[in-house]
Amino acid sequence: MEDKISVIMGCYNCEKTLRKAIDSIIAQTYENWIMICCDDGSTDGTYGILNEYKEKYPDKFIVLKNEENKKLAYTLNKCLEYVETEFVARMDADDEALPQRFEKQLKFLKDHPELMVCGTRRFVFNEFSGREYVSQIELKPDKFTLHRGAPFFHPTIMCRREMYDVLGGYRDIKSTVRCEDRDLWFRFFAKGFEGENLDEPLYRMREDRALINRITPGSRLSRFKTDLRGYRLLKYPLSWYWKPVFHLAKILVPNPLVIMYYKFFRH
Repeated sequence: MEDKISVIMGCYNCEKTLRKAIDSIIAQTYENWIMICCDDGSTDGTYGILNEYKEKYPDKFIVLKNEENKKLAYTLNKCLEYVETEFVARMDADDEALPQRFEKQLKFLKDHPELMVCGTRRFVFNEFSGREYVSQIELKPDKFTLHRGAPFFHPTIMCRREMYDVLGGYRDIKSTVRCEDRDLWFRFFAKGFEGENLDEPLYRMREDRALINRITPGSRLSRFKTDLRGYRLLKYPLSWYWKPVFHLAKILVPNPLVIMYYKFFRH
């Protein structure tokens, strides 16, 4: 239990889900952790809930606050300023971690010192269909995985602090909003870093209307710009550039059709 884990979490208007997210960390079988939470200018009761946990567990929580909404990259970088441990885990304020998540990820990283990141599969509860399914992901992603999809599910990762130190954290610019993780992974593979995903779902996330509402023309444009920059960085062949254009074209898809897709085809 000598290895302490820092858990970084940005929070924005998540009073309805925040307690379940935090309680899932408190319930971890691996107990040597500290949670660094930053309220990103919420207008609901999020900040008050964070302070309740801080008062109840003063040695386990660091609570920060942005006076205005600064988005996730800025918020996570602010959390990273308070990290003093070798291992760092991500967590989202509207999801849940399964009890053995930290125990299994930490063991895996200690058994594989050549790896910088350990992610996991995840359970997804689709609130549109009422179904729960396990998201598939490549167990040993490489730099070409980003053309096919995500190499890691961002909120499931545990990594070495060295990764953030070398990469300079998240890139806090307008064109990475909602894509700060993809931008991170492009730079991750450009540095020659390696990571793997556990072949076990140790995280639970929900697909709901709030998720759909975050898929905006602006987020599509950010994805396009992030991918163009990343494709050049990793020297992807020109024949692959159709993929960023394809995602950009989704701007034309109205939200009701996106909801139909999530209801009938996500499983």
